Amino acid sequence: MIDSIRVAVVDDHPMFRQGVVNLLRKAGDIEVVGEGATASDSLKIAQQRVPDIILLDVSIAGGGIEAAAALAGAHPDIRVIMLTASEDEQHVASALKSGARGYILKGCSGQEVVEAVRAIARGESYIAPNLAARLLSKKRCETEPVSDCNSRNLTSREAEVFALVARGMSNKEIARAFNTTERTIKHHMTNIMQKLNVRNRVQAAMKFLPERNK
Repeated sequence: MIDSIRVAVVDDHPMFRQGVVNLLRKAGDIEVVGEGATASDSLKIAQQRVPDIILLDVSIAGGGIEAAAALAGAHPDIRVIMLTASEDEQHVASALKSGARGYILKGCSGQEVVEAVRAIARGESYIAPNLAARLLSKKRCETEPVSDCNSRNLTSREAEVFALVARGMSNKEIARAFNTTERTIKHHMTNIMQKLNVRNRVQAAMKFLPERNK
């Protein structure tokens, strides 16, 4: 039997927090082990309940980004997912730089929250798909041909696949567009990620984030 994913939810809006808690409990493979409303709450929960993952609102008292950094330093085995309404690229960069492994928008579906938790539990990273797609395409890819983007020597088909990924299309949707199998598209994506020297879509997106203020 596979152990449940132990999750804590820290958000200063009680009704929203309870909604997230309820949908996670319905997932079947997720156990909610703690709730809180502030940055200090997140640290107490980490110490006392040792969850696998903490869903952390960016705007909580004490600062969500600061809490994520503190958790990464004190509890590196606990993975943080930022939960926020902000689509600002600098906020994404700051969150991931602080040690967060995921970035979910509050307007997303309950299923996306569950999928993000499962992805993070598998050791992956996660950014809301629409936001990741925009980050992928915003910088150089919007001013130069995708096939030349970052001079990674993508094949013509890889460039075509990457162009559709940058528009927010899923592997299944891309497979339909090219009248091929999803497995073939996954193979192309593997090659693309190798050429970009990244492990996943999140890391690819990070390459197109604007320069961070130092």
